[in-house]
Amino acid sequence: MGGIASILIVDDNPKYLADALPMYGYDIAVANDGIEALKLLSNDNKHFDLILLDVMMPNMDGWDTLKAIRNNKNLKYIPVIMITAVSEEQKVVSGLKIGADDYVVKPFILPNLLARIEAILRRCKWQAENSEAKKEISINKETNIDALTPKEKEVLALVAKGASNQEIADKLFVRDVTVKTHLNSIFKKLKVTNRTQAVLLAMQTNLIS
Repeated sequence: MGGIASILIVDDNPKYLADALPMYGYDIAVANDGIEALKLLSNDNKHFDLILLDVMMPNMDGWDTLKAIRNNKNLKYIPVIMITAVSEEQKVVSGLKIGADDYVVKPFILPNLLARIEAILRRCKWQAENSEAKKEISINKETNIDALTPKEKEVLALVAKGASNQEIADKLFVRDVTVKTHLNSIFKKLKVTNRTQAVLLAMQTNLIS
């Protein structure tokens, strides 16, 4: 598998999506009902970034499949987009309460579905990266939080706002090399290795808001 993401299509009539999604770079697998889907999801050799789950299916419908996914500690965080011909607001709300991440009503326009898929995958990627960055940060007794100078705190506050080294230099009326020196000092004192870790640690310790 070398696609941009791996998607499980759970639908008793999956041909349209199964043919279309690979054209946009997605790896896909297909299950024709909820029972088959849960078997695929329980396979340790399979990994799925997102599930497209039809509501009306034989053997096990989408609602029961979604409940089973959300009740499984190994599966409950996989994003799920429900796909159905039913558009009643009450059913949409019920699906979201059970744990659907989004809801698409048939007949749908493919670009609309693709945009929803991309939005959910982008959000999941950001959350994963943010979580990983936080894991890398360790606050211990050796972290010299109070040692930052007022100027270093000012630099860090600008970094937190997304300013580049040159923008910080222009703001503080210093040279770019001076900003780099401040950043190296900040990294050393906070025991971190990059700008993201420095900002997260500073926010955790209320150095910046």
